[in-house]
Amino acid sequence: MSLAAYCVICCRRMGTSSPPPKSNTYWKDIRNIIKFTGSLILGGSLFLTYEVLALKKSLTLDSQVVEREKMKSYIYVPTVSLDKRENYGLTYQARKELHKAVRKVLTTSAKILRGPFADPFSTVDVEDHECASWLLLRRSQSDDPAARRQAVQEMSEAHHWHDYQYRTVAQACDPRTLIGLARSRESDLRFFLPPPPLPSLKEDSSIEEELRCLLASLPQTDLDECIRYFTSLALSESSQSLAAQKGGLWCFGGNGLPYAESFGEVPSATVEMFCLEALVRHSEIPTHCDKIEAYGGLQLLQRLYRLHKDYPNVQRNILRVVGNMALNERLHPTIVRSGWVSILAEAMKSPHIMAASHAARTLANLDRDTVREKYQDGVYVLHPQCRTSQPIKADVLFVHGLMGAAFKTWRQQDSDEVLTDKVSEAESRYMTCWPKSWLAEDCPALRIISVEYDTSLSDWRARCPMERKSIAFRSKELLRKLRAAGVGDRPMIWVSHSMGGLLVKKMLLEASQKPETSPVVNNTRGIIFYSVPHHGSHLAEYSVNVRYLLFPSLEVKELSKDSPALKALQDDFLKFAKDKNFQVLNFVETLPTSIGSMIQLQVVPAESADLGIGELIPVDVNHLNICKPQKKDAFLYQRTLQFIRETLAKDLEN
Repeated sequence: MSLAAYCVICCRRMGTSSPPPKSNTYWKDIRNIIKFTGSLILGGSLFLTYEVLALKKSLTLDSQVVEREKMKSYIYVPTVSLDKRENYGLTYQARKELHKAVRKVLTTSAKILRGPFADPFSTVDVEDHECASWLLLRRSQSDDPAARRQAVQEMSEAHHWHDYQYRTVAQACDPRTLIGLARSRESDLRFFLPPPPLPSLKEDSSIEEELRCLLASLPQTDLDECIRYFTSLALSESSQSLAAQKGGLWCFGGNGLPYAESFGEVPSATVEMFCLEALVRHSEIPTHCDKIEAYGGLQLLQRLYRLHKDYPNVQRNILRVVGNMALNERLHPTIVRSGWVSILAEAMKSPHIMAASHAARTLANLDRDTVREKYQDGVYVLHPQCRTSQPIKADVLFVHGLMGAAFKTWRQQDSDEVLTDKVSEAESRYMTCWPKSWLAEDCPALRIISVEYDTSLSDWRARCPMERKSIAFRSKELLRKLRAAGVGDRPMIWVSHSMGGLLVKKMLLEASQKPETSPVVNNTRGIIFYSVPHHGSHLAEYSVNVRYLLFPSLEVKELSKDSPALKALQDDFLKFAKDKNFQVLNFVETLPTSIGSMIQLQVVPAESADLGIGELIPVDVNHLNICKPQKKDAFLYQRTLQFIRETLAKDLEN
């Protein structure tokens, strides 16, 4: 600008000046031309030099700064200058006008979506691509439940956001939204902030000692015998005593240490397992949950969870405790603040069904926005484990048998198995569960539940030596838990294996006697029995070795052919099932099962597996594999699927 002005002035002077004497005109014109040309060359050189230096500066990158930025993960906070004079420039005003126009569009769209654009957000100066996240945040806090669920679903499906946008939502969302994101299948883990730093352990203290102190702080009176047993065992045993007795676990007069044999190779981990087993029992009492929280148990369990990431049995019991505490809504804020939601969200994405199912149970108990039911310890939803728009029209319940479990009983057939009550560490990670993978895919409108309860072949190997639960006692306990989970509110089918079928029969008889549980009977459409010993089992007549022979468990005794309780159960249920017109499908094994390493036995013969009604189908497998199809197109699975579809046809169509 200055160079051009100078040139114009020079030209005007040359045009308006009076004609000089002819002798000086020639040299003056030359001097003026030289001045003009020199100024032009100098100004152009300076201009070009400035542009080259500016371009070089703009294209020069500090590689170290770039690498540091890649490692950062934080929320960007736009800075505003304190100098008001800088806020009145043309660029700033244009930007503000643009934002006003964008906000008008967002306000209009928000009204269409039945939620006014929030006043706090209407004045915030954000980029146009950031407005969607803030609008979703506002809608996630709406008073309309449907609007909240839709906002959480849209947030979980957002995979194109910048990293700082996920972090912004993580810090700005409320606990209800955070739990909803954790229960959404497609949620990005960047929605969840890392758990807050854990408090330091006391000087000269260990996690084992902290667990003991936590147990000692809990009430010790008016407790169940097994709670007192595990508590006293955890408080009395030490790592040194366990190590000393590691080689002699089967001596007479023992203190229950055989139970620890399958927990791990490290004595300290075994002691912690005793403490955790006691905490699981204590956490079933609501008032004790308050004590655990007040002592800092959530942080202590989190520390233990991180420490034993390679011990699935330890993590399993930790999640059982947190899941039980989540049954108490007054503890939900504390559980969220302690950082457990981010841990559970990560566990939900685990390929291991046990970890994912325990996390899903805990999150379902925390999610009071979309879940009415409460899932107590031992009741696990295999499908749907996440929030879904698919309407659920019926339930299918899986009940395992003697020495079974909620996941391993229903896995795909993989290898020859031996019936024993020792669970290896490798068996604790079950990769395939056909009800969760196959049945959920073929019948997505079903809620699939699997239950778990402790059983043993011998009292010597019982988890709690004082615990002798009959089929009648277990059926009442399971019926109470299932009713709390909403079982009976929809049409349903029972799927049972071995002793689990006896529990199903007893539960239905018990449910028919009380008005509050009668919906379980009224909505039962059918039952599948996989080798259920309706008339007794040969297993009660044999034993693997001396310890089983001398001290068979109560469960095994009740399976004997001459058991009066078993005969009465069969007679009562047969008449009851005929009156209710239940649809029944029976399977029975034809191959013997290896009992330990010495005996091969057909656990349930065909005559015992015949209920007296329904089709009886023999299958060329042993007792353990009768409920484990080899592949999806196997007859065992396809016939089961056909029965479920036909029995629930009318309910699934409605």
